Amino acid sequence: MSNTYQIYLISDSTGETLDRIFTAIKAQFKNIDYKVYTYSFTRTENQILKILSDAEKYSNSIILYSIVDSNLAKYLANTSETKKIPCFGVLGDLILSFSKLLNQKASHQPSGQYALTEEYYKRIAAIQFTMNHDDGNLVKEIDKSDIVLLGVSRTSKTPTSIYLANKGFKTSNIPLVNKNSIPKALKENPKITCVIGLSTEPGRLVDIRKNRMNSLKETENKSYTDFEKIKKEVEDAKSTFKKYKWPIIDVTRKSVEETAASVIKIYEIYKQNV
Repeated sequence: MSNTYQIYLISDSTGETLDRIFTAIKAQFKNIDYKVYTYSFTRTENQILKILSDAEKYSNSIILYSIVDSNLAKYLANTSETKKIPCFGVLGDLILSFSKLLNQKASHQPSGQYALTEEYYKRIAAIQFTMNHDDGNLVKEIDKSDIVLLGVSRTSKTPTSIYLANKGFKTSNIPLVNKNSIPKALKENPKITCVIGLSTEPGRLVDIRKNRMNSLKETENKSYTDFEKIKKEVEDAKSTFKKYKWPIIDVTRKSVEETAASVIKIYEIYKQNV
């Protein structure tokens, strides 16, 4: 019998929520082999039957689903039980519990989270702003930023900025090459907006930069990966952050998501004090 689990992710929308939930689940189990099958916009019994017909071919199939239509969700759960396929809903019980708590009937509308609301347009505006203010661009508009990220090269400024933008935060990021890299507006008013320094361990930064250089097939710029020069870069950056009393996040062992969560927490504290 195969030890590879066949994971079926069945959603009546894009499947993004379900994918994130499975990512969180699988992170808790290190020694499993699995293959993922993703089915989005599943909204009919016929679609479900076709998926289950495939799933029952394997002995190690597991189904996770996020379907807000209660009748369709019951059909999936009951049919899976009949076929003896483990099946778990990730939204149903929560929606029911909230419905009782709020004393309000749920809409059971697929893709309801993607409605074109004011919040949606705010997020799109934040993404556009962040893309325009990447890597030190348009620093004259720094005061329009919700968040400004500073750091030496390859400290995850851009990916963190993009992640924050998807959360609705207008984010600028500025590479610290030397003391002249800091915009005049920030020097004159360090608290003009929420400014955060990103730092990392020099040894780790050497590895990241070497990988970057290899991917670009660049061999000439030796100073970019020199440990002593990188060590000084990192120390100078920390000194700059301390000088202007900007909070520092060490990203050495943090994922972009973890770094962004720390940034948002600092931003919330900043907003309480302005």
